[in-house]
This record gives sequence, structure tokens and C-alpha cells, in this order.
Amino acid sequence: MRKDVRILLVGEPKVGKTSLIMSLVSEEFPDVVPYRAEEITIPADVTPERVPTHIVDYSEAEQTDEQLFQEISKANVICIVYAVNNKKSIEKVTSHWIPLITENTDKDSRVPLILVGNKSDLVEHSSMETILPIMNQYSEIETCVECSAKNLKNISELFYYAQKAVLHPTGPLYCPEKKDMKPLCVKALTRIFKVSDLDNDGNLNDNELNFFQRTCFNTPLEPQALEDVKNVVRKNLIDGVCDNGLTLKGFLFLHTLFIQRGRHETTWTVLRRFGYDDDLELNQDYLFPPLKIPPDCTTELNHNAYLFLQSVFDKHDKDRDCALSPEELRDLFDVFPYMPWGPDVNNTVCTNDQGWITYQGYLSQWTLTTYLDVQRCLEYFGYLGYSIIAEQESQAAGITVTRDKKIDLQKKQTQRSVFRCNVFGDIGSGKSGFLQAFLGRNLMRQKTIKEEHRSYYAINTTYVYGQEKYLLLHEVFPDFDYLSDSDLACDIVCLVYDVSNPYSFEYCAKVFKQYFMDSKTPCMMIAAKSDLPEVKQMYGCSPLEFCRRHKMPPPQSFTCNAASAPNRDIYTKLTTMAMYPHARLRCMCTCNRCTFCLCQNFLNSELLQTVRAKLYAVVLRRHVSQADLKSSTFWLRASVGATVFAVLGFAMYRVLLKTR
Repeated sequence: MRKDVRILLVGEPKVGKTSLIMSLVSEEFPDVVPYRAEEITIPADVTPERVPTHIVDYSEAEQTDEQLFQEISKANVICIVYAVNNKKSIEKVTSHWIPLITENTDKDSRVPLILVGNKSDLVEHSSMETILPIMNQYSEIETCVECSAKNLKNISELFYYAQKAVLHPTGPLYCPEKKDMKPLCVKALTRIFKVSDLDNDGNLNDNELNFFQRTCFNTPLEPQALEDVKNVVRKNLIDGVCDNGLTLKGFLFLHTLFIQRGRHETTWTVLRRFGYDDDLELNQDYLFPPLKIPPDCTTELNHNAYLFLQSVFDKHDKDRDCALSPEELRDLFDVFPYMPWGPDVNNTVCTNDQGWITYQGYLSQWTLTTYLDVQRCLEYFGYLGYSIIAEQESQAAGITVTRDKKIDLQKKQTQRSVFRCNVFGDIGSGKSGFLQAFLGRNLMRQKTIKEEHRSYYAINTTYVYGQEKYLLLHEVFPDFDYLSDSDLACDIVCLVYDVSNPYSFEYCAKVFKQYFMDSKTPCMMIAAKSDLPEVKQMYGCSPLEFCRRHKMPPPQSFTCNAASAPNRDIYTKLTTMAMYPHARLRCMCTCNRCTFCLCQNFLNSELLQTVRAKLYAVVLRRHVSQADLKSSTFWLRASVGATVFAVLGFAMYRVLLKTR
């Protein structure tokens, strides 16, 4: 809604412009009328539309043409005043004032005009027969009002119509020549209808109509009023009501009727509630509500946002196959001004055998958009009507801004649900295959992907200790010298090399040494294409030795050249490392070489089992009498034995750790 309204009164001398203003302010006809009234401001609380209103007078005797042009350019609405008993002043409306105003206003945003016939108390006839052809000729004329400053007739109505012409203009909504709504208005109301059609059956049932009414006007419709509305539509349109619900045609007919009967404020209330501005474009403040994101924080969807997205999916998944066909996807995005998802999305998230985005893939793509470009996510939520359907103040209510990553590291725990893994590797090392394998696609399926539809992202869910998390893989372009901050900012680094290429590992080693060796970001080495014969890497040391030196888990073997879907364990390990980067001793393999495995092997060794059995026998397996159980000496020996066992185990662990 506009913050204020500026009304300018123009017209020939002696038609009563100043008298109209003074009669409005003092509520009586002035005895002495000056050449020009000073600009007055009417506070918002005393105007019908609750908007501050500035009323500006023009006097040919006191103002220059340049001052007039400036006032015309600043005005929101212009009242052209004529005297109903003066034919010359009426002729001047078309011969002088309308052309003058047209020349001094922007062609793309015409100022609404009000024709004001003053001094109606001096004649017995109406001037409407003369004025109606003028109104039909100029679309910018909103209405005509006959009034009398002397008798105070229609004075307050005049300024109310002037306010209304600014706040609820007819021009953007309706074409008088065609007697129908303009295409932009139809397009906006069609989107509103589709957003309000919660079950997507093409009709607004009673519950949906009541929700719409409550959303826009803060009050539900009484059952009888609801039936009366539908009866009006039935009488005028054959297909306006279907299955006792209001169709799109019926919905548009109702708003056409409102506008034709002068109730266009009803249509504007609906349009503005759904985010439209005076040009029938979605307001930038509606699409992009403020959202503060401090450094080192990420953005995720919260529970309410996921529930909303689930309802949108269910609404458009008409065949209930838990996937969106191309037709269903187009229907979902029909409320958008453009198609937001391209063919690359199908290679970013999970799809079914037909290549359609599954429910899990659908949620994953929204999670990805929120993480990478939260402003775009807010815009998309605006098109879908999140704030209206979820009854929230704005789309920002569906976004969670995570806390600083440094705090997570200090507290050694995180509440985040999305973790980013940047994948590095030389050309041909298998990065793309690694990403696609995360989506369950083996090498045969990957070969069907067109190069122009390739995606450098892959996102899917993994489970870490029973918790569902999202892992976002990003394939970094292998230009070693041009790695940006976004290429380096992540929760975990994945270094991929080809076991069959002797020069593949060198790239990974260089990237690690230059960018991540002194970083706190955990890294994992992936030995890709492990189904091929392994060759010696032409580097100073083997990949295994390199990982040992830099305290990384040993290289993880990986291949997507399998008949079934590739194994997902490696992605769970990546997510676990991203969630717990401080847990350096967490076992990532069964290699029997890392510290964790050595400790486990020692604790399970035959020697330690024998020692434990003997201690157990000495302390607890000896014959124990009732007297022993009551003896403090017995319990002291048991405690000492348990303590010795614990100290011995800890000492052996420390020895192994030092050698490591």
C-alpha cells in the first residue's frame, strides 16, 4: 500500500478549487476565499483509507507554468475542476487541461484524473450528459463527481474518490472499451486462484473459499453468503460453478463484476495480499523479505517449510507415484513467471527409472537452492504463496540460519542438517561418476546423460547414527590456479584420483598441500575406478603413505561400474566426517593399519584376552563364600584388579598412539 496520497486541484479561474479545499477543512463555506489555499495534510486516522493525504491547490494568478508542471509531476491524482454553469470551463477540460497533463507525465504511468463539477447548487440540470463522452474518450479518467462547495455537497466524497483513484486505480485492472479485465490482471488473479486451490482440483470448495476470504479480509463468509455468491455466478456463467465449487472462470467473473460495480478496492485488497504492486507485478519486498545471514553461517529449510513443500508436492502428484512427471512439474511451476528448474536438475537429484524427479529428489533440490542461493529460494516461495498458505509473516519464516561453524567446532556438536563436500580431481579422474553414483546411478545410466544437461552438483540424504542429513557434493572445476573462496569453503574435501592413471594422484596431492594441509577442514582420498587394474602413481610416495603422513584416513576404493546401484557407505563416511571433524580417531575403514583399527585389534588380541581371563579368574572366579562377600578385603582386591586392568589397557593404547 502507498504511504501517502498527493492530490492536485487544477482548472480555470473562478471554478471553485480553493473553495472546495476550504469547505473540506472547515466544514463550512468560507466568506472570504483567497487566490490559493496553502498545501494541507490530512492525517491518516481521519481518512477512510487510513493514508496521509496532501491536498495541493493551483492558482494561475500566483503560480507560473513551471511551478504547475512541477506540481503535476509530483501529484498522484489530479482533480480537474470545472463549473457546471460555465460551458467554457467544461470545454477547457479537453482542449487544455488533459493535453497539458498528458505532456507533463510519464507515458508508462499515467496519473489518474477525477473530473469535478463544482457549483451544482447554481443549476437544476446535471452536466453528466456532456461529461460521459469525455470519460469514454480518456481511459485515465477514473470518475466524475458533481459537488457544491457552498452546500458542502459531495465534498468528502470527492476527496475519497481521489484517494481511491490512487490506492485502488481502475486503469491497471479494467479496459472500459472491451468491458473486460486487462491481461495482467487476469494473469495475477489466475495465479491467486491456483495458489488458493489447495487440492488442485480446479475448483475452490467451501473450505478453500473460506480460507481465501479469511486470508484477504480477516473474516470468513457465512454459509448463506457463500451460497449467494455461487448463485450469482451460476446465473451468469454456465461453467462458473462445478461440483459446488467456484471455477477459475467463476472467480474471474466475480472480480470483473466487482470492478464494474465500482468495488475495485475488493480486487486490489486480494491482489495486494498476494504480493502485487500497482503495476500488477509481485512486489520486491514480498519476494525478497529481509534475512540476515552472518559470516560462516548457512541457510536451511525448517520443519514448517518442509511441510509446506510436502503439501505442494502432494497437490501436484496426481497419479500418486511419488514422482513428478514433466506435465506435473509444469503444472507445479505454472504460478511462476518462468520455469525455474532446467534439465540439469534431473542430474542433480534422485529420479525414478523414467527420469522423473522423485519426492526425495524434489526435497533435495529445494534444500540445495536454500543452501546455495537463499534469496532465490525466498523468491520461489513467494511465487508458491508460502506466507499465505502457511500463514506466516513472510517466506523468511521458513528459513533457519545456522550458527557460526566455529561455535560448532568449539562445542564439538552441530544442529546443521546440510553438509557440503567439495570434490577435487584431475580431468578424467572420475569426479562426475562419483557425484552421479551418489544418486544411485551406475556407469551404464551415467552414459545416457547429455553433456549439456550435466550438473556439477549432487545432493541426497544419508543417515548418520540414525539421523537423516543432506550431503551436497560439488564438483570443482580442475583449474588448479583459479580456485575461488567458494571452491574452498566446505565441510569436507574429497580428493579423487584414478587408480589406473599413474599421473592422476599428483593433482590431488598438490591441491591438498596448497589449500588444505593447514586447514581444519577434514579431507578424504578416493581411489576411483577401483574395478580397473591399479598402477603405481608417479609421485614421491604412494597414496597410502601420503595419507599416513598427513593423518588422513587411507584411500577409499570406489567404483560405479557395477550392475546394481553403487555402494553408498562411502557417502555416509563423508557425512560423518563432516559432522564430526574433531573426531580424528574415528575409524573410516577396516584397513587394519590406522590407529583405531590397531587399538581394536589389540583389545581383541589373544594375549589381552588371556590376561583378562586370568585376572577375571583370580578376582572373581575363585570360590567366594558368604563371609567373603561381607568382607571389605575381598572388595578391595576386586577393585584393585579392575583398576590394574584399566590402567594396563590405557597404557597400551598410549604406546600405540605415540608410535602412530
